[in-house]
Amino acid sequence: MREVRSVFRGLFMAFGMFSTIPQPKLWDDSSTKHMMPFLPLVGFVVGFVWWVAADILDYFSRWVGAILAPAVLILIPILLTGFIHLDGFMDTSDAILSRRKFEEKLRILKDPHTGAFAVIMVALLFIFQYAALLQVFSKAWVPLSPLLIIPIVSRGCSAMSVLCLRPLTQDGYVNMFKPDSPLAHRIVTAVLTLSAFPLVWLLAGFTGIIVAGAVLLGYVAAMLYASKNFEFRGISGDLAGFSLVISELCGLVALAVQ
Repeated sequence: MREVRSVFRGLFMAFGMFSTIPQPKLWDDSSTKHMMPFLPLVGFVVGFVWWVAADILDYFSRWVGAILAPAVLILIPILLTGFIHLDGFMDTSDAILSRRKFEEKLRILKDPHTGAFAVIMVALLFIFQYAALLQVFSKAWVPLSPLLIIPIVSRGCSAMSVLCLRPLTQDGYVNMFKPDSPLAHRIVTAVLTLSAFPLVWLLAGFTGIIVAGAVLLGYVAAMLYASKNFEFRGISGDLAGFSLVISELCGLVALAVQ
């Protein structure tokens, strides 16, 4: 019974840490090991709100304008997650584009100050996100339901990365999410993540599968690129956030080109 309560605390803690959705204020260090398998569920809630908002904006686009609608839609997942993944994207961009040695990149990764590379990369990110969503809104026949799946797959990949890869540093917070015996957590996370594929097939058919596949492949490519720049020494929360943001952009682009 105590372990069951710990699992449920992990559920609320996952939503409390990785979203801005109001949750009971509780924290138990012993329950952090149960947080990662719930990341796809956080993604489901974020994706559901994103999808509903897209349908509403699409319906009212004749009044709000097709140019304004994508800008509003970009903000929704960012606000729902409290900028936490965008922060990792910016920190990692600063470190990678510095082209320094590993130790210096690690120092930049931990530096709370924002560098020029982070600003440039987040500007490029918003431009490509806006362009992709503008293209989606300009096509009457493109389904919006894959927006539900994109955050599920991206967060599932992040959770699997944390559970399967070694931490970049021993003092990083990735360590606190790792259970002593992670096999069950990996299985649950993988099942929840892969369940997005049959779901999106039912909602959007082949288009949905392409979008979900683009998110998965985008995450793997981004993680390999980030890991290579950090000499494959491990993963950190910032690297996971970087890969998550890139993977979701890949999903949007895949949806736009349908």
